[in-house]
Formats: sequence, C-alpha cells, structure tokens
Amino acid sequence: MSKLTVQGRNTVRYCIVFLSLLILFFIAVIWSIKSGSVDISVKDILRIVFLRDGTDNVAFNVIWKIRLPRILLSVLLGGALSLSGFLIQTFFRNPIAGPFVLGISSGAKMFLAIVTIAMANVFKQMPLSITVIASFVGSMLSLLLVLLFTGKVKNMSMLLVIGIMIGYICSAVTDLLINFAKESEIVNLTHWSLGTFSGASWQSVRVCSFIVLPALLIAFLLSKPMSAYALGEGYAQSLGMNVKAFRIAIVIVTGVLSACVAAFAGPISFVGIAVPHISRILLKTNKPILMIPASFLCGSVFCVLCDLAARMLFSPTELSISTVTSAIGAPIVIWLMVSRGRKKDA
Repeated sequence: MSKLTVQGRNTVRYCIVFLSLLILFFIAVIWSIKSGSVDISVKDILRIVFLRDGTDNVAFNVIWKIRLPRILLSVLLGGALSLSGFLIQTFFRNPIAGPFVLGISSGAKMFLAIVTIAMANVFKQMPLSITVIASFVGSMLSLLLVLLFTGKVKNMSMLLVIGIMIGYICSAVTDLLINFAKESEIVNLTHWSLGTFSGASWQSVRVCSFIVLPALLIAFLLSKPMSAYALGEGYAQSLGMNVKAFRIAIVIVTGVLSACVAAFAGPISFVGIAVPHISRILLKTNKPILMIPASFLCGSVFCVLCDLAARMLFSPTELSISTVTSAIGAPIVIWLMVSRGRKKDA
C-alpha cells in the first residue's frame, strides 16, 4: 500500500471522527436542554435559542437561566479537563497520568477548607464567588510548588511522584482541619467536594471562557514542540527547543485548566485520564495537532452526557458528576491497563 493511500485513508478517518463528534455534540446539547422536570420540545428549543422567542415564558427562563449556562459550563470544563489530561500524559509520557496528579485538586480543597472554616462566623452559606476564588487560589499554590521542582528535576517520573506527594500533604492538612471543625462549618466544602455543574451561571461561563479558550489556543501553539518532545528530550534539544521552558509552559497550561475545573465544578474524576484515550483510539494517532481539538471536543461531549445522566438517572435526586464519570471512566482505565499489559507481554 502506497504512502499516499495511507495518508488519504487517515485523512478520511480524521474527517469522519471530527464530524461524528460534532454531530454527537449537538445531539447531546439538544437532549440535555430538552430533559428535566420541564420537558421542552426540540422545535421550541430551536425557536427559543436561535430566535430568542419568549412567548413561553417558563420554557424561555428554564433554557436561558438554568439549562444553557449549565450545559455551556460542562462543555468548557469537560473540554478543559480532557485537554489537561492529554497534556499531562504527553508531558510525563505516561498514559495513566491525569491532571490531578499535580496535587491541584487537593490544593484547592485544602485552601477552600481553610477559608470555609475561617469565615464560618461571617457567612451562614458561603457565597459561590468566594468558593471559586478560594479553590482557584489553592490550585495555583499547589501549581507553584510543582513549578519550583520542574526546572530542578530532570526525571519526569520523579516529578510525577512529587506532584502526588504534594496532593497527599494537602489532603492530610484538609483532613486535620475537618476533624477539628464543626459540621456546620464544612457543609459548603462537602457540597463542593462531590463535584457538580449545578452552580452554573452566565457569569461563571464568561469567566471560564476567559480562562479556558486562551489556554486552548496556547496548547495549539505548543503542538509542534509537543510532537518533538514526544520523540525524546535529546531529539527536541537537537531541534533547538528549550526543553526547560517547554516543561514550565505545559505545567502552567495544565495547571490553569485543572484549577478552573476545580474552582467551578469541584473535583471531577477520570475524565482527564479516560477521555484522551478514547480520542486516541478513535483517531488512531497521537499527533498533538489532532489530539488537542479531539480531546477537547470529546471531553465536552462526555461531560454533557455524564451531567445529563447525573440529573436524570434518579430524578428528582441528582447524583454528583464524579459518581457518573467514575462509573464510566474507571472501567475504561482498567481496560486500557489490561490491554497495555497484554501488548507488552506479546
């Protein structure tokens, strides 16, 4: 088979995968807008969303004030989490690495615990804005700790262990604070730690867009250096690439994306590990220029569908988003590990 024929088949595959993901994305969004305690027809959804027709005031408010912001937040954060997973797997050259191995989620929870307990006498119910700010600051503090070691540690496995250890330290501090806190002081922390998109608003969507979309653009700009880095640090350096600066850039982009997710939705399990593998299997390639948009789009679809399942499976009781993503993501990771082990043995 000629090289041209192989390239042609690959191009067709890439087009089919992206077209399928886009179709699935629109189906997932429409299905999610339609489903809920107030059932809205597809015709009414299209009329209200595209024509801003407010004839049916109840349906209009449900779509524009509740469901659409929540769906867009799950699109942005699902894509961000999946993209950060792909970046961290490329960075560590470890297919089982996830974005929270850097201790970002644990750092967010620790700082949120400190703020929640310290301000328990000020607020009966912690404002969402303070929760978001505290989570983001805690995530960034953990990221700064990892960055201190990024330029000093040459072995990527060692940096991975350092990130995990930072996460354990933050978790230990959090558990210590919770043990000595009153139950009324940690209600907000408990709700956050379950993971949910239920607090979505247009303001949170705008803030997430301001963080996630520029990070997505930077990831695109790093796609060529990532391709060189994937072939080995020696090869990357021979092309004149500054490996140290590249490491720092990848850690910062991954950290910002993961911190944004932790701040607005809490810890969400397995998306960052499982979804990049799904994208890789669909495309049958690991090229960053293709994997970056595919991972983002696939993560968006995955989280929209998981959020829909969290809302509807046991309605009116709503599950945490991590419960659904773990139930789906964990078997995928187990299957990947088993299949990877078989390939090594073969």
